[in-house]
Amino acid sequence: MNIIVCIKQVPDTGQVKIDTETGHLIREGVPSIVNPEDKNAIEEAVLLKEKHGGSITAITMGPMQAKDALVEALAMGADEAILLSDAAFRGADTWATSYTLSLAIQKIGGFDMILCGKEALDGNTAQVGPQLAEFLDLPSIVYAQKIIVQGDTVTAEAAIEDGYQVVETKLPVLVTATKDLNTPRIPALVDTMDALEKEIAIWNAADIGVDEKKVGIKGSFTRIRKTATPDLSKASLNILEGEVNSICDQAVAVLKKNYLL
Repeated sequence: MNIIVCIKQVPDTGQVKIDTETGHLIREGVPSIVNPEDKNAIEEAVLLKEKHGGSITAITMGPMQAKDALVEALAMGADEAILLSDAAFRGADTWATSYTLSLAIQKIGGFDMILCGKEALDGNTAQVGPQLAEFLDLPSIVYAQKIIVQGDTVTAEAAIEDGYQVVETKLPVLVTATKDLNTPRIPALVDTMDALEKEIAIWNAADIGVDEKKVGIKGSFTRIRKTATPDLSKASLNILEGEVNSICDQAVAVLKKNYLL
């Protein structure tokens, strides 16, 4: 079973800074980590490989420092790693990111499953996985909290607001992982040392044949007009008192007044 895992290196959310002019995250000098739910995707790929055999290819798009995320994926059990890095990819929104990843995955070929984290800490859109599935014309299962593969059939529990629904489809498929899917392993030191010795392929725009009008900021439909950091010093605290039904009515009234409901 050949699996491709799409991961992302994200800023440590405790130290995020925003360029107020461009609206983009300032990544320079900010510690980076592997997006947490992407680790669940890696772990699930390793568990599936241990059960069904095959290989795992980890892929990410970003600057050269994103190689660190791929090293961690290799240490957790991925067999190969690919970094998509080119100035043309900068400033990509979810659509341009999905398009770029889809071309790289088509170049890799021969996969049975693509695993992604449900969403990234620095965006929280949960869009890249489903968009990537559309570009590749694949069925997708989102918010997976359990995955079972039998032959060419995949059955998954997909989380919904008040429980989960059981979804079944055929391979190949794209699945997005939630934190409830598994507990990511912590690589042993020897595995990390071995991962540092492995070669990481670096592909640029020409290597995957992109249309440069569809990647990076040029190919992005999202335009950030303004960003601002909330001033929590001016935040007010409203304490609702009374019986349960009264408190609920008061809460609904406050939400409606502030156009939040």
